[in-house]
Amino acid sequence: MQEPASDQRRGAVSLASVSRAYGTVAAARDVTLDVRPGEFLTLLGPSGCGKTTLLRLVAGFEEPDSGRILISGRDLTAVPAYRRPVNTVFQHYALFPHRTVAGNVAFGLEAAGRSSDEVASRVARALEMVRLTGLDERRISQLSGGQRQRVALARAVVMEPEVLLLDEPLAALDLKLRKEMQVEVKNLQERLGTTFVFVTHDQDEALVMSDRIAVMSQGRIEQVGPPEEVYERPRTRFVAEFLAVRNLMQARVAGTASGGVRLRTEGGLDLLAADDGAFAGDGPIWIGFRPERVRLAPSGDGPTGTLDDEIYRGDHTEWRVRVGQEVLAVTEAASAASRRRRGETVRVHIPPEAVLRLDP
Repeated sequence: MQEPASDQRRGAVSLASVSRAYGTVAAARDVTLDVRPGEFLTLLGPSGCGKTTLLRLVAGFEEPDSGRILISGRDLTAVPAYRRPVNTVFQHYALFPHRTVAGNVAFGLEAAGRSSDEVASRVARALEMVRLTGLDERRISQLSGGQRQRVALARAVVMEPEVLLLDEPLAALDLKLRKEMQVEVKNLQERLGTTFVFVTHDQDEALVMSDRIAVMSQGRIEQVGPPEEVYERPRTRFVAEFLAVRNLMQARVAGTASGGVRLRTEGGLDLLAADDGAFAGDGPIWIGFRPERVRLAPSGDGPTGTLDDEIYRGDHTEWRVRVGQEVLAVTEAASAASRRRRGETVRVHIPPEAVLRLDP
C-alpha cells in the first residue's frame, strides 16, 4: 500500500531524466522537470514536440524507457494509471453520450463504490464549481461545446485528484468561447488549489493561464519560467521564434559604446544592445527583438529604412521595413500608422534593452 502524501508535497510532480522513444523517434529526451504543489504549469510547443507524451507518462498511460516519475513525493514510475492520484481531461472530452450530465460526473465515484449520498453531494458540488447547476439531467447531445468542456472538468475534479492533467481541452472551442474558458479554467484551478499540468500549442493561451511555462522542442524542455520571463527574455532561438520574436538574425560584435555592445548584422544593420556580459567572441551570434519594441520616426537617430509593405490588423499595423539587406517586422498603433505610406523613408529606433542574445 502506498504511503499517503504529506500536505507539503501533495500535488508535486517530478520527472527525473525521463526518456521515451517510439522506434527511432525520441518523444522525450532526458527530461527533468519539477512541478510545484498547487501550481498551474503549461507544457507549450508545436505538434510533435513531446508535450502530450510527457502528460501520458505522468498519467501512467505510457511507461518511460528510462528515468523516474514522482507524484506527491512517491515514486510511481512502475505504478499503473488506475492507481495514480491523477485525473486527465482529454481534448475530445470522452463523455458518455448515453449518460446524463450528472451521470457522467458520477461515473468515477460509482466505479469506486462510493455511497449514493456521497455521490449526489460531490456531483452537485462539482457541477456548481463549473457553473452547470440545474443541468444535471441534460443529455450530452443537448449541450454546447463549452458546456461539454465543463462536464469533462467536473468529472475530473469530482475525484479530488492530487494532480489534474489537461491535454489541449480547449482546442475544439471557437475563439470567443475559448478565451472565456481560459479564464474559467484558471479561476477553477485557483479555487481548488490543485496542481494543473496543461498542454497547449497556443502561446497566448499559455501566457494567460500559467503560473509557469515549460517550452518544448523535439522532446526536450528548452526553457521553464513564469510567463513574463519566458516572453520577455527567451533564452534560445527556438523559444524566441515560437513566442513571436519575429526579428531574428545573426550578428557580430563590432565594439562597445555607452555601457552597451555595438552589433552589426549580416544584412548590414547596426544596432546597440545592452551588455549582459555574454557578447564576447569573434563568431556570429543570434539576436532578436520584438516588432512592438521598434519605434519609427521621420527623423532622428537610428538607421534609415523604407516602408516596403503593410498588414492592417485593426488596432495596429504590421510594417515590413527594409534596412540595408535586412527586412524588419515592426508593429505600430493604427493611429500612427495611418499617417504613413508605403515607400516612405523612416528612421528605425531599436532600444538596446529590446535586443535579445539567443542561444542557437
